[in-house]
Amino acid sequence: MEFLIDYGYIGVFIAAFLAATVLPFSSEVVLTGVLLAGSSYWPCMIAATLGNFLGGMSCYWLGMLGKIEWIEKYLKLDAQKVYKVQNWIKDKGSWMGFFVFLPGIGDFIAVALGFLRANIWIVAISMFLGKAIRYWIWMEFVFKVQSLI
Repeated sequence: MEFLIDYGYIGVFIAAFLAATVLPFSSEVVLTGVLLAGSSYWPCMIAATLGNFLGGMSCYWLGMLGKIEWIEKYLKLDAQKVYKVQNWIKDKGSWMGFFVFLPGIGDFIAVALGFLRANIWIVAISMFLGKAIRYWIWMEFVFKVQSLI
C-alpha cells in the first residue's frame, strides 16, 4: 500500500476504487497515509469519494449483467417473487444505495441493486452521498487524532 501512498491523490483514487469493488481492500489506510504526508483536505476528499463511487457503480453494472433465470435455476426462487421485489426496489428501494459504503455488505448491496434494476439515478445520488459522508467522517477522525498527538 505504500506505493499507493507515494502516488498521493491518484493513489487515493485507485485505493478507493478498488475498495468499492468485490476485492478486499482498505482505502482508509492509503487515505490516512496521504493525509498524514501533508496532502490537502479537499483533493483527498474528492479523490476518495469519486474513486469509491465509481467502484461502487461498477458493482451496480456488474449486477445488471445478471438474469432472473439464474435466480430461478440456482436459488430455486419463483420468478414472480423476484419481479415483485424488483418492482419494490425500482419504486422505493433505490435509496438503499446510500448504504453501499458499509464494509462487508456494501458491495453486495450494489450488485443486488444492479441485478434488480434499481433506478440508476437514485442509486447514484444516494451512493455518492453515502460515500462522501463516510470519507468526510473518516478524514475528520484522522485530523482529530492527529491533533491529539
